[in-house]
Formats: sequence, C-alpha cells, structure tokens
Amino acid sequence: MKLSGGVEWALHCCVVLTAATDPVPAARLAELHDVSGSYLAKQLQALSRADLVRSVQGKAGGYVLTKTPARITVLDVVTAIDGAQPAFVCTEIRRRGPLAASAEACTRPCAISRAMATADAAWRAALQEITVADLAASVTDDSGPGTMASIRTWLSDPSALALSDPAGPSGPEGPTA
Repeated sequence: MKLSGGVEWALHCCVVLTAATDPVPAARLAELHDVSGSYLAKQLQALSRADLVRSVQGKAGGYVLTKTPARITVLDVVTAIDGAQPAFVCTEIRRRGPLAASAEACTRPCAISRAMATADAAWRAALQEITVADLAASVTDDSGPGTMASIRTWLSDPSALALSDPAGPSGPEGPTA
C-alpha cells in the first residue's frame, strides 16, 4: 500500500492541532513542519472538505479540529487526503487472452481479487482503530514529555521557544509532531 506524502503532513497537522489553544494559520503549520505553505494548504483544504478541520476567519484565524481528537481516526485522514477507493482494482484479467474465461464462468471475484480485498479491509480496520488522540499521546512517548507543551508554546508565541535550538526540550531533533 502506497500513500501520498500528503497523508503524513495531514496527520502531523492534526496532531499539532490537538496542542493548539487557538486557531492555527496554515502558514504557521507550514513553518513548524518546514514544508511549502501551498502544498500544506492543499492538505488542509482536503481535511476541511472531509469536515475534520475547519477554517476560522479573521485576524486570529486559522485551522481547528472539528471533532475531539479521539473521534478522528487515521483512516478518516487517509480517506480525506487519498480518497476512499481500494488500493487494488481488479480488471478481470482472467477474461482476457486466448484462454479467457467466459462471463458465465466468472460468478465471483477471483482468488487474487478476494485476497486483495481481504488485505485492504484489514488495513482499513487497523487504521480505523487508531485516533489522532492516540497519535498525540504517542508523541510524548516518542519525543519526550515536553514536546506537545513546546509545540503549544511555539504556536502561541514563536519567539518564546526556538525550535531549532539543539538543547531545546525535545532534544537535537526538535519537535516531531
């Protein structure tokens, strides 16, 4: 299964938004993640179309989650960014070529199609079980207990915390949410 890079950026943005106390402008999210603002804006628009985030207008505007992080699954984000189509689409190869099976003989999907559908369903079920809240909680385990607080501080006042400082609260790598 190959997912677009937009899924990773969108998930990171959702995790960061769990730490925010106010709406976060797309430009701030792009700066935090060191990614192109226009690229990230496309991901945020897709999340907005899926009603996972909403844009707040005005001077203090930006993006906020529309649901609690525990109600947004990784599958919700994947679907918002990459769509709901299955990873594998059967083209009925068995009905082609010199030994093609007749339509009447193909009363159910072939073994390959069934195997791929089973794998896709398992993958989707696994992603449905993981929430943005789960990911946010893992940031503390993965990057240290001060990471989400550092992100919250930086979002409200970037001059209060230098994320590029190797001695910062989350170590030499910087925050990883």
